[in-house]
Amino acid sequence: MQASQSDPALNFCQACTVRNRAICADLDDEEIRLLNAIGRRKTIAQGEQLLWEGDDAVLVANVIEGVLKLSTQTADGKEQILGLVYASDFLGRPFGLTTPYGVEALTEAQVCVFQRSDFDRFAREHPKLSHKLLERTLTELDRTRRWMLLLGRMNAEQKLASFLLETTERLAPSSCSFVPADGPQTIELPLSRQQIADVLGLTIETVSRQFTKMKNDGLIDISGRREVTVLRPEELAERAS
Repeated sequence: MQASQSDPALNFCQACTVRNRAICADLDDEEIRLLNAIGRRKTIAQGEQLLWEGDDAVLVANVIEGVLKLSTQTADGKEQILGLVYASDFLGRPFGLTTPYGVEALTEAQVCVFQRSDFDRFAREHPKLSHKLLERTLTELDRTRRWMLLLGRMNAEQKLASFLLETTERLAPSSCSFVPADGPQTIELPLSRQQIADVLGLTIETVSRQFTKMKNDGLIDISGRREVTVLRPEELAERAS
């Protein structure tokens, strides 16, 4: 994503599908040119690691396409998924020294990658970007609090219904609320059932039973291993509440 004397990088950014939702959304054309000068576009294969937990915080990135997972290693060496990131999300720790989690692509993904030191300097010199970073941080804090409620207070049905609504919303960016738009929506789940169970604090057997129950109740349809169609989003939202 290096800038040139013409404006291919600027044109690329203007055509970017997440341009109006990413951290660079409020930057003007000149600021976009300067940001492009310190960044590059990178394609990450499914299963490829972008960041490693505990390493020096060398890179930060903005997700253009795809889904990636944030994870940590527990004391007994097992992986714990901390969350998922989607198109327009920001990765890494600006102004930090170490990376607090690992980042791995669950699907093929495209990201805009920056050296953290260059990005930190740019953010200090451009308040609009710093403001967007703060806004993102607060949004992530709200999302984390919601997940804490999900894990701590909800039963199995509520947890899975909330997960499906959240995933549908994030994979369908035209939706602006937590409840998906009216009408059926089909998504490709980024996690296996075992991974969903780990994220929700359930057993895989419980997750499978809840999927079957929701399908039998006509709330969802299941095609293949990961393709799910939310048939009745309003009723699914009622199950989540």
